[in-house]
Amino acid sequence: MSPFNCFKAYDIRGKVPDDLDEDLAYRIGQAFTAQFSPKKIVIGHDIRLSGPGLSQALAKGFMDAGVDVIDLGMCGTEEIYFASFHLDVDGGIIVTASHNPAEYNGMKFVRKGAVPVSGDTGLKEIEKLAAQGKTVKAEQPGSLSSYDIKTDYMGHLLGYVDITALSPLKIVVNSGNGCAGPIIDLLEAFLPFNFIRLQHEPDGTFPNGVPNPLLPENREITSQAVRENQADLGIAWDGDFDRCFFFDEKGDFIEGYYIVALLARIMLKKSPGAKIIHDPRLIWNTRELVERSGGTPVLCKTGHAFIKERMRAEDAVYGGEMSAHHYFRDFSYCDSGMIPWLIVAEMLCHSKQKMSTFVSDMMAAYPVSGEINSRVNDPDAVMDRIESAFADSCLEKDFTDGLSMSFAEYRFNVRKSNTEPVLRLNVETRANASLLQEKTDQLLAMIHSADM
Repeated sequence: MSPFNCFKAYDIRGKVPDDLDEDLAYRIGQAFTAQFSPKKIVIGHDIRLSGPGLSQALAKGFMDAGVDVIDLGMCGTEEIYFASFHLDVDGGIIVTASHNPAEYNGMKFVRKGAVPVSGDTGLKEIEKLAAQGKTVKAEQPGSLSSYDIKTDYMGHLLGYVDITALSPLKIVVNSGNGCAGPIIDLLEAFLPFNFIRLQHEPDGTFPNGVPNPLLPENREITSQAVRENQADLGIAWDGDFDRCFFFDEKGDFIEGYYIVALLARIMLKKSPGAKIIHDPRLIWNTRELVERSGGTPVLCKTGHAFIKERMRAEDAVYGGEMSAHHYFRDFSYCDSGMIPWLIVAEMLCHSKQKMSTFVSDMMAAYPVSGEINSRVNDPDAVMDRIESAFADSCLEKDFTDGLSMSFAEYRFNVRKSNTEPVLRLNVETRANASLLQEKTDQLLAMIHSADM
């Protein structure tokens, strides 16, 4: 059994220094080298105060093993992804804990071409090697260099839109004191947009709380700023900005589910007939609009490693999760928090219509519960009880990710958390808000009663 609590299914995440410290960061550099034999690696860190120390220890672990290290310094996760397929390197590691509290940190790993490293593709082996204290000592230590990827990265981002066709928009941007702010400042020079900045300066003390726009209490400041400034659009990011969240011109938060279908439609105009990957939690709206737009929807298990693998296998142009992860073929099938808002802004400029116009019909046609988390003692037993209770009237059942059951007018997905005894419930209906509330209440009652 590993002594480490910070190794998860797709990445590393834990409290510093209890779960993750500089000694372990050094071991991880050594273990990654033992597992994959890289010659050159790119690293970076987000705004967290523990980031530079962990990053330096990680770099030393690589250099002692003879690996050359390119350090991007403070950056977002997708900058490491970009560097991993743009530069001549064998992989990349970003030191980040994304939207977790300030005392946490972690790491996300990719190999050459930004191919993800997860529990099934080498992360478990890295954990074992680090636990064993596996060392790789080279006669000639690797070198350490810095590189400013941002100019190249800007050029890539701007390639997703026709700058000459853009018109002035007023956009509220909330970086949550994470890493997105400096990128907006650089993009501003190329775009005709007026940015209203909130929580803009990177600050690892998180003076305005955890940078997680999924938390309802974190949304109001963006909503209010959109309304007060009569903005065309609001955007908020998590700490490492690999997810972005949208607010319409009225300041209303838009569930990520509807953004998936919107982005799919935009991408299908650029690549007619392409495949679109989506997760199983909520599917009806996405499938309908993708098929109506001439594309092929492809169901895939939730999680970035699964989505990226399926996108590569299908050569899909875009993939989306309701959790606000959006993946693009031209971004080496990786998720980006910058590309989505750029192409949505371009759509608004071309159409001359309001943001709410593009999502209101979807929201009316397929109202959703939003993901509801319930802590339970025995998730499997609860799921078995739900499956049995709805079996007689179920029209379609799917186990791609947890339990999905579809009926004539409603559908639900209930799935286990990978890291804690929690069930996650999502419910959708066909244009029936009262039925949505009824079924959501019924399922939650079953979840809670089954665990008493």
